[in-house]
Amino acid sequence: MNYLDWVILFGTIAFIVLYGTWRTAGTRNIEGYLKGDNTMKWWMIGVSIMATQASAITFLSTPGQAIEDGMRFLQFYFGLPIAMVIISVTIVPIYYKLKVYTAYEYLETRFDLKTRLLAAILFLILRGLSVGITLFAPALVLSTILGWPVSVTTILIGSLVIIYVVSGGTKAVSLTQRQQMTVIMSGMILAGILAYAMLPAHVSFGDTINLAGTLGKMNLVNLEFNPNDRYNIWSGLIAGTFLFLSYFGTDQSQVARYLGGASVAESRLGLIFNGLLKIPMQFMILFIGVMVFVFYLFYQPPVFHNTVLKARALQTEQGQQLKVLEQQYAQLHAEKRIAVDQLVNAMHTDNKTEVETTGTKVRELYKQETAVRDSVKSTIAKAIPGAKTQDRDYIFLNFVLNNLPNGIIGLLLAVMFSAAMSSMAGELNALASTTTMDIYKRSINSTADASHYLKASRWFTVLWALLGMVFAMLATFAENLIQFVNIVGSLFYGTILGIFLTAFYAKRVKATAVFVAALLAQGVVLYFYFFTDIAFLLYNIIGCAVVIVTGLILQLILDLNNQ
Repeated sequence: MNYLDWVILFGTIAFIVLYGTWRTAGTRNIEGYLKGDNTMKWWMIGVSIMATQASAITFLSTPGQAIEDGMRFLQFYFGLPIAMVIISVTIVPIYYKLKVYTAYEYLETRFDLKTRLLAAILFLILRGLSVGITLFAPALVLSTILGWPVSVTTILIGSLVIIYVVSGGTKAVSLTQRQQMTVIMSGMILAGILAYAMLPAHVSFGDTINLAGTLGKMNLVNLEFNPNDRYNIWSGLIAGTFLFLSYFGTDQSQVARYLGGASVAESRLGLIFNGLLKIPMQFMILFIGVMVFVFYLFYQPPVFHNTVLKARALQTEQGQQLKVLEQQYAQLHAEKRIAVDQLVNAMHTDNKTEVETTGTKVRELYKQETAVRDSVKSTIAKAIPGAKTQDRDYIFLNFVLNNLPNGIIGLLLAVMFSAAMSSMAGELNALASTTTMDIYKRSINSTADASHYLKASRWFTVLWALLGMVFAMLATFAENLIQFVNIVGSLFYGTILGIFLTAFYAKRVKATAVFVAALLAQGVVLYFYFFTDIAFLLYNIIGCAVVIVTGLILQLILDLNNQ
């Protein structure tokens, strides 16, 4: 990175922080801090929802997901439009009618205090963990660039977000997210264009699609039903719908975005806007990953993308073995490059026999490359015990740093930091809202004035940010980050959704039955996570179903005993 990149990167971050602080410095009441004074228009709500969901993990990890696993991750979002319609029709009017600050206030009205507290605590656990994951991604980027410890970069980024979120609350989050989404979308589109522009002159856009398809990266839809497969059309349409019902209907980080709408109609339009645009947005990000994959067919990528960790491993007694593996990898890539050129020529001449033959050869060489990469990971793990050898999250970052022109590098890093800040800001605001209204005000101090709760919200924002920093510094993430954050959500969302659906539709079920059912459901979900191989998306269906079915059975037993 040169001087221009640093100016663009830190200039963008400084503008967002200062703009959010300046525009919302007058926020002096709890209504404005937690709900933004109910002034947001539908398009602002839609942008805010997308920005809260689209963290740095989306832009750092999703392209790497496509490079290694293809486009099939897109199926994860197929249930989103369905969930948006259901939430708009059924849930939004209830929240507005009750004029709640958080989604969990409704549960006390429908059931009792202990059910409200249970749902709020489950949310605080899952979203508190997610803040740490959200913060870890940009801290990882800055650590890689500067060579600083991740702990230092974590504190730096977390402190910047604290400044404007503590200042303006929900309004600050929503205002800054507009600028952040502008930076994000323009930067990612530019990355895709440049990835294609840097391909050899004889490779057309159609060739890139054909190459990606031949090597299994254009696997957009899988119709096979397999409960152990994380991404197919059925898991997306069925389990994905349940996950997004939970996320957008019961997660305060998203509920807060549309509770600030000027009316029910504005909130509904914002949700539908999100449902319509999210799939094309994810398609674009995944396709950028595919473009980078094709780019690396012609230009040799690193054998291991976490270059800092590899450099450490090279200094150990395993260093010589790593050098041997790197040489093998270079030789395989040179062979593969020749085969790829032959494949492109066969495509140009429409020689189907040659396409099939050379395609098979390219796929075989790619498998051999993958085997060498696996050996490198094993060697690094042996050299540095406990090191994270999953380098998928570094692939797109390496592409940006090593191949894009000066100035563009700064812009794309600003994309990642903007996304991280927008998502973390929304999460911190939701954690503060839930802690203040559902825990502190309801069960600890219910007699203070509004200014006291405003101060409490700000202090809780700082507290959750500090906890997020600690988690980001201490945790290790074996999974790809985009998968890990969804797994964490799936562990709790099913239970929370089950409580809410029971509240909405199972009118005969009372507080005790649903409370016990929710505890049982959470135990069942955790059992499936630790002791089975079932795809994590199904946890949402399992947790939700256990709450509803068990709640109905328990209520029937209680009713019979009371007769």
